[in-house]
Amino acid sequence: MIRYLHITLIALFVAIVAIFMLQNLQTATVTFFAVSMTMPVAILVLLVYILGMLTGGFATALLRKSLQRASGKKHPQQ
Repeated sequence: MIRYLHITLIALFVAIVAIFMLQNLQTATVTFFAVSMTMPVAILVLLVYILGMLTGGFATALLRKSLQRASGKKHPQQ
């Protein structure tokens, strides 16, 4: 039963993402320093999401490591 729930949720998520991408085909221009790039809004949102995941993961790892050093505890896998 749980397996079917997971499959349904994944299918729903994929459908929502596909609808979002189809409804946001207009382009946006992004400038960073001297580089300008024009891309569809859906791709821009995807790139920003991936960048957020990466920076959030790095920040979480850094915070966890700092807290472990401050408390004097070793990481469980070491």
